[in-house]
Amino acid sequence: MTKLLSTAALALTLATPAMATTWTMTSTWPSSLELIEIDKYWVEMVGKLVDSDTLTIDFYEGGSLVPAGEVFGAVESGTIQAGADWPGYWAGRNSAFSPLATTASLFNAVDYVNWIKEWGGADLYNEIYGQFGMVYLPYGVTNNESGFRTVSQPIRTTEDLQGLRLRLSGLEQGRLLEKLGGSQVSMAGGEIYQSLERGVIDGAEFSTPNVDFSGGFHQVTSYWSTPGWHQSASVFGVMINKDAWDALDEATQDRLKIAADATLLWSLSFTERRANEAYRQFEEAGIEINRLDDETLARIQDMANETIQQVACENPDSAKVYVSMISYLQDYATWRDASAPFNLGRTPDGPDLAAIEACAG
Repeated sequence: MTKLLSTAALALTLATPAMATTWTMTSTWPSSLELIEIDKYWVEMVGKLVDSDTLTIDFYEGGSLVPAGEVFGAVESGTIQAGADWPGYWAGRNSAFSPLATTASLFNAVDYVNWIKEWGGADLYNEIYGQFGMVYLPYGVTNNESGFRTVSQPIRTTEDLQGLRLRLSGLEQGRLLEKLGGSQVSMAGGEIYQSLERGVIDGAEFSTPNVDFSGGFHQVTSYWSTPGWHQSASVFGVMINKDAWDALDEATQDRLKIAADATLLWSLSFTERRANEAYRQFEEAGIEINRLDDETLARIQDMANETIQQVACENPDSAKVYVSMISYLQDYATWRDASAPFNLGRTPDGPDLAAIEACAG
């Protein structure tokens, strides 16, 4: 009888459908900034790949649930299950988040994709986010950021940076700007427009041309200095509370990863096309566009290398990330340089690998 009851109980269990899981997810981006399209695309891809009886993601734009700066803590605590971000916002928690988000004059977008997918980068995202009880899926990448947009003074040379108060994100980026004579002002993306309009800051950087145009910066600035040497590329992704992730079956976890890979590829082509379109829109709006010369960029590269080494050697985690990144650049240089100019970008004359390895411990 006991055996029959056990068999009946098992049959009932197998016949009962599993309860659907619903995640709450928010972003650091408001709907007014085009970066949120990357987050929406991933949620849409998950909806196509994962049956709604298994997992549903309720997505909310940035600021609608918690302020942008509190998304990290909300995911860490389990208040929400997922949060879309740019890793550099959390450099105050661990400076290793900074190179996971962007680099000063180092990686381009394809370098990030190569490194994440084939040179060990994905493991480092999960190692650093894992310290805070999270799993991380990089699912967005953009190429070179626009550069500085200024209200009344053009930036044609580095001498023009002297004394300027510029909105700039990033740990290494702020220190590099200070070496060049400017001062970093930190603020959320949603605050930049009014700060430019009211003269609180002299200029600002934010993102790629299309995102900057969506933010209306052509309405409150007159000059644009390119290229964006401070952020040679950027990565975006989703923070997932580890308990919520572990509650998913392996097949669902795999589908979320597949959705992230698909979004990563789409984000690069989408944002490059949109950046190209927005460049013309800034021209049509009458913005004066100035490009720094190659000699100036070479000097900035030297100063960026020095800054990267200083920051890396303050934190073994940061040093570990940079060692992996610079090792990738040196390894890939063999083929990239041999096939230039038909390969993917340049091999930068980057920081001293041996010096940073010594800091990694």
